[in-house]
Amino acid sequence: MAKIKPFKAIRPVRDKVHLVATRPYYSYKKNVLKAKLEDNPFSFLHIINPEFKSEVKTKPNSKERFQLVSDSYKKFISEGVLFQESEESFYVYRQTKIGFVYTGIIAGASVEEYNKDLIKKHEATLTSREAMFTDYLDIVGYNAEPVLLSYPHNESLTELLKKITSDRPEYEFSTTDGVKHELWVLNDFTTSNVQKAFEEIPCLYIADGHHRSSSSALLANKRKGNSEMSYKNQDYFLAYFIDEEDLNILEFNRLVKGLNGLSKVEFLDKVAPFFEITKLRKAEKPSKVHQMTVCVEGDWYLFDFQDKIIDENHPVNSLDPEILTRFVLSPILGIQDLKTDNRIEFISGAESIDKIDEQINKKKFDIGFVLYPVSMSQVKNVADNNMIMPPKSTWVEPKMRSGLTIYNINE
Repeated sequence: MAKIKPFKAIRPVRDKVHLVATRPYYSYKKNVLKAKLEDNPFSFLHIINPEFKSEVKTKPNSKERFQLVSDSYKKFISEGVLFQESEESFYVYRQTKIGFVYTGIIAGASVEEYNKDLIKKHEATLTSREAMFTDYLDIVGYNAEPVLLSYPHNESLTELLKKITSDRPEYEFSTTDGVKHELWVLNDFTTSNVQKAFEEIPCLYIADGHHRSSSSALLANKRKGNSEMSYKNQDYFLAYFIDEEDLNILEFNRLVKGLNGLSKVEFLDKVAPFFEITKLRKAEKPSKVHQMTVCVEGDWYLFDFQDKIIDENHPVNSLDPEILTRFVLSPILGIQDLKTDNRIEFISGAESIDKIDEQINKKKFDIGFVLYPVSMSQVKNVADNNMIMPPKSTWVEPKMRSGLTIYNINE
């Protein structure tokens, strides 16, 4: 069974929710972030960037900086921009974006189930980032952006969500990126029904937020046995639970600087033993798994993977991003570490394919690889076998807002 916990959300007052809730700060370009901070005093971005316009700066990711974030958060509460619910509840959140509708439940996810691998992972976490996020949570005392957790399709939950969302939402607003946001606050009876429905679900899968969930677990484990820092809420972390059939999994495409000393003809000769190569008239995306399109110095090609390079019996080695790394990026282009090599950059499938054309035509990169999206069944196969996906394998939507429902860890 999947344990989920109702909680007393700290959330924006209704007339300011559209001003407070925001995309994560790291998703904004510097000039856009600066403009938003200048024009909107109610944005949650001010909590995350407490030194905006301050002449004295603390060190990024330092405990001193995190304390300022905590102080800014408390100020938003004292000024009445944020308030806390009087009763524990679940929250149904629906996001509508360019033809996609995502509906799920915001609640607390169990640290115990995370530790027992009943919340399954498919991505490696960096120890340094885990330590930084753990310190951050310990000092600020809240989760503001939910981890994205998927569950196998459950008809009773689907019907329950349809009934809940037939009523008028507590929040309903649209953002400048064309996305509509709606939030429902559940009553006690409906909360009980949701918990019962989740008892039928054997396990959950992390779709997005591996570092946030691991850091929450580390904090709970760190505080265990310390009576002065023992809170019921710290045994859970903020999560958005969504039916796996409603996720939209997009690819992460690759751009590479240079051909490792090869000419275009030499490069194509090097990869020919592994792929059936067809010249294309224009830029296009691949149409099926084990197929990718490649732009080399402005010319587009279709690469069909040959059977000999596909290990369908191996959860990771059968993935297109891994095959690309093992047969092209590492041995031919000399890229050994996708996380650290500055010759490679990644573009999500949410971006237009024209961006790859544009970057190569501007001579910023020499070659681009457009992959077919990894499927949810492939993600689950990796997680079920306790394996790790290659870096930047998936771009998963929906992307959640920060500051819409805040989870108080110290309660």
